[in-house]
Amino acid sequence: MDDQTFMMKAPTNVKMNVELALERLLQLCVSGDRLATRTFVEHIRQNGFSSMQLSQELYWPAMQTIFRMWRQDQLTMLAYQYSTRILRMLVDQAQAEYPQAPRNGRTLLCVCGASESEDLAGQLCSDLLEASGYEIFFAAGGVANDELVSELGQRRPDAFVVFAAAAADAPKIRNLIDTVRSMQTNPGMPIICGGGVFARAPGLAEEIGADATSSDPFAIDEVVRGALEAPKPRRLSAAPPRRRAAVA
Repeated sequence: MDDQTFMMKAPTNVKMNVELALERLLQLCVSGDRLATRTFVEHIRQNGFSSMQLSQELYWPAMQTIFRMWRQDQLTMLAYQYSTRILRMLVDQAQAEYPQAPRNGRTLLCVCGASESEDLAGQLCSDLLEASGYEIFFAAGGVANDELVSELGQRRPDAFVVFAAAAADAPKIRNLIDTVRSMQTNPGMPIICGGGVFARAPGLAEEIGADATSSDPFAIDEVVRGALEAPKPRRLSAAPPRRRAAVA
């Protein structure tokens, strides 16, 4: 389906057909055609989509599809690289136009897994939280646990958000949470986990010591607010033994 066919199929006076738009966006992402992608997105904007709607109804579903296809070896490295770079371009453009809530005086430190996919999803999550009024420090992935523990102790954020998509990230996150809890780096600070690995393994976030979890970046604000408002539990200096959740 080319852009002309899409525009003929999509109604011009009502909400555009999101499925058709997503199908076309995915085609453009894997093709690597940046100009055609920007032109297509502009067509959609002219049909009434806000930047937030674009992120929620097109960019995030496109990310999920690309990430899933990559995990299942259904994309070449070239197509994957094209797709993630184009999606980052779109996410950057959308973020600049998000409505910004008044600053709420809360600070969040956000990190993610080391892959390009997780970095992109972590950025989207951080952008949305910033638009909700939080002061965000997004460290992305690949930061050593000892550096993160030190930063949590020095900056003392109100909450710590960890976004991960790969099962291989779970042991490192478990170790990080145990270290933060045992060292009392920032007592009472809630830790929120999100991302594909926690969606695929229900109960994993709680099992590794997180206070809350959300697999949807567009629900993370509500989850963070809930965690911040919850009574602060007493934490033992050493984490008790835990059962291991299955991770796929």
